[in-house]
Amino acid sequence: MEGVRKVYRTRGAETVALDEVSFHVARGEFVTVVGRSGCGKTTLLKLVAGLLPASAGKVAVEGEPVQGPLRNIGLVFQSPVLLKWRTALHNVMLPAEVLGMDRSQARTRAMDLIKLVGLDGFEEKYPRELSGGMQQRVSLCRALLHNPPLLLMDEPFGALDALTREEMNQELLLIWQAHAKTTLLITHSISEAIFLGDRVIVMTPRPGRIEAIVPVPLPRPRPPAVKLTPEFNALVRRISELIGIKYA
Repeated sequence: MEGVRKVYRTRGAETVALDEVSFHVARGEFVTVVGRSGCGKTTLLKLVAGLLPASAGKVAVEGEPVQGPLRNIGLVFQSPVLLKWRTALHNVMLPAEVLGMDRSQARTRAMDLIKLVGLDGFEEKYPRELSGGMQQRVSLCRALLHNPPLLLMDEPFGALDALTREEMNQELLLIWQAHAKTTLLITHSISEAIFLGDRVIVMTPRPGRIEAIVPVPLPRPRPPAVKLTPEFNALVRRISELIGIKYA
């Protein structure tokens, strides 16, 4: 993104959601975005995905200007958005139908992904038969089926309980390490942003601007115990203060 501005116009009024936003994500990098509610994080992700046009500035993916919805990305939202009349496997297979992939190869990849996220044995279950965490695993598999170079995630674990969220963070890191996906993840959790990211983009309140981009120099792989280290807690404190959370 270079100098990106996004203005919403409704009933004659204007709301500036993003203003002068500039950043880049390197190939294979995991970048997270945090900020207060309403600061434009989701808008930012939709601009990268091509779901919304920028009012000003430039948005590019792999060097190409984003001029509409992108096909070569994976999208994961807070809600799994599964088709209730399709099994887990057939939900994962949806991109194969939309993109015209070879069904045999796509099925093999789908089964590999399902096994990778620990859902083998649940392939023929319907969404109503799966827990929230299981449904989000299906959503993640679906986003990865067509092997996109870029994975965009909007608060993907926000609706899960704390323990399931921790498990999903671990699984996401394993998938990222195994497939080297360039990833941009939106979250309200400072701890999650640090645990997952190579860098953390900190947004200001609306209109959303970039307050800081904080490197995360913690070694990988990252076990959960890293959250107990002084280095991790120092990053939590720094980002909290950038957002405006004051420590005594």
